[in-house]
Amino acid sequence: MRYLHTMLRVADLDAALTFWCEHLGLRELRRSSSEAGRFTLVFLGTGRDDDPAMLELTWNWDEKEPYTTGRFFGHVAFAVDDIYATCERLAAAGVTIHRPPRDGHMAFVKSPDGQSVELLQAGPSLPPREPWASAPSIGSW
Repeated sequence: MRYLHTMLRVADLDAALTFWCEHLGLRELRRSSSEAGRFTLVFLGTGRDDDPAMLELTWNWDEKEPYTTGRFFGHVAFAVDDIYATCERLAAAGVTIHRPPRDGHMAFVKSPDGQSVELLQAGPSLPPREPWASAPSIGSW
């Protein structure tokens, strides 16, 4: 058995692609649309040869209501080279850091559709540093 992907339904494909690609750095690997099914599938990944994992964004063209957020989903997790630099870049782009990296290791943000995204420091935790060390959590994550 081999892990293939995680699928997330999105209400606004352009906003989702801005978040996942421009803000988090994933790349669009492939896309397909079905006129009969009235949906578009976009597969994202890091693009690295050693990383086959993908995120599938499903946009149902005729869905007008926001998708409900369920805690049963959990989160999507990504390792980052510098948790502080990543959070600074995301915050500068207007992304709310729901769980700041107080420990130099873990942070949470949310996609435009409310999906939780865990960011983990690759390798050992960085030493705690301000403004993150004393930053409070915001909302749920």
